[in-house]
Amino acid sequence: MSLTAGEQAAREALRARQGAGARYDAASAPAEDLLLARRGTAYFARKLGELSDAELDAPSLREDVRRRALIAQVGYHARALAQQVAAARAGEAVQPISPKTYRNEIAQGATLPPRALCSLVHHAAIHLDVEWRDLTGDGWELSVPLDGAEATPLRQTPRLRARVVWQGALDLGNGGRLADVPADLRAELALPGGR
Repeated sequence: MSLTAGEQAAREALRARQGAGARYDAASAPAEDLLLARRGTAYFARKLGELSDAELDAPSLREDVRRRALIAQVGYHARALAQQVAAARAGEAVQPISPKTYRNEIAQGATLPPRALCSLVHHAAIHLDVEWRDLTGDGWELSVPLDGAEATPLRQTPRLRARVVWQGALDLGNGGRLADVPADLRAELALPGGR
């Protein structure tokens, strides 16, 4: 994605106004996938915000999954990715996330009070975004063990996150539409309820 001279000048002027403390994505970051993930996060937050506390206890469109567990899964997914990115960025040994530990976190998270459950999703998403923004150009080429012991390049994590949040928003079952999902991501999602 290349910018015109005018767009580049506008971007530089904005950065000058924002000051030295503002964070930006590295030039070599996967910009389009980051945009998909960030828009998906906002869409999920909107659909979540439309639910009353009582509606959090209803079933989701995923078979045998209640909304609370779905919401916890979206939150803990962001947290797990953020921890993996942070460890890789710091040069620490990155351990695969135990599926059993992940399932236990989701089960516990599903029992949180409504406000705490929603805060989990919000804060974990911000943490992940900060970790992405702190990656240098070379950092995007590092790999972490996701999905068992498989090494996944950090460059692929925004697309992975985009699938999770957009699918989660649809599976909440409160009006999320496949037509709302960006066209280049639709084919990667399952239709809610198996439809």
